[in-house]
Parts: sequence; C-alpha cells; structure tokens
Amino acid sequence: MPRTSITDVRTVGITVTDQDQALAFYVDTLGFEKRLDAPISPELRWIEVAPPGAGTSIALNAVDQDAGQAVGADSGIRFTVPDATAEHAVMRDRGVTVSEVMQWPGVPPMYTVDDPDGNRFYVVEETQ
Repeated sequence: MPRTSITDVRTVGITVTDQDQALAFYVDTLGFEKRLDAPISPELRWIEVAPPGAGTSIALNAVDQDAGQAVGADSGIRFTVPDATAEHAVMRDRGVTVSEVMQWPGVPPMYTVDDPDGNRFYVVEETQ
C-alpha cells in the first residue's frame, strides 16, 4: 500500500454567510484566536481562527450562493475542554446556542454548539 507524505490536518473549513459576523463570534464570543485574515479577491478573505494553542484551525469560508452553497451544517468537528459542564455554563452565559450536556456510561460528557449560521460543533470533555 502506498504511503502518503501528508503529515497533519492544518485547517478545516466551514461556510458562513458573513465573514465579519462569524469572525466576531469565534473571537469575541468563543475566545478563539484570529490566526489569518487575508484578502483573496476584492470581495473575499481567507480567515482562520482557532482555540489558543490548537494545532488545527477553522477557515471561515464565505458562502457562494450563486453556486447553491448552503450554511448551517453539522461540521462533525469536536473541540476538547477539561470540564464540559463548566465550559457549558460559560458558553450559555455568553449567549451561545448549546444543547444540554449529554452523558453516557463510559463516554466523556459532551454537548453541541451552534454558531450564528447554524454550523454545529461538539464540545467533548478531555479523557486521560
């Protein structure tokens, strides 16, 4: 079987309706870092945000409505936190749309977070 020279996952992308609004949510509400904000055309920017110290960033891609792109997808992306219950309370107090904390035997506590466009993420308690 051939081996790859791919070494890591650098960035995952989500689609947003308004890059400035999304940037404000991820930086000002969630507390992420803005890692990159560069023009790629007169109308579009390449924007990356990430939790402080994270190795993987999230690109905030502007929706292309002419191409029939949609926003508000289940991203499948999982963020980790030391204490899911504590972070859930902080996010809820900041006005973030969160589900209830879900718990099952043998599975770390977790909950969902929706950004203003309805993109869904999961916050999962770190396991040792």
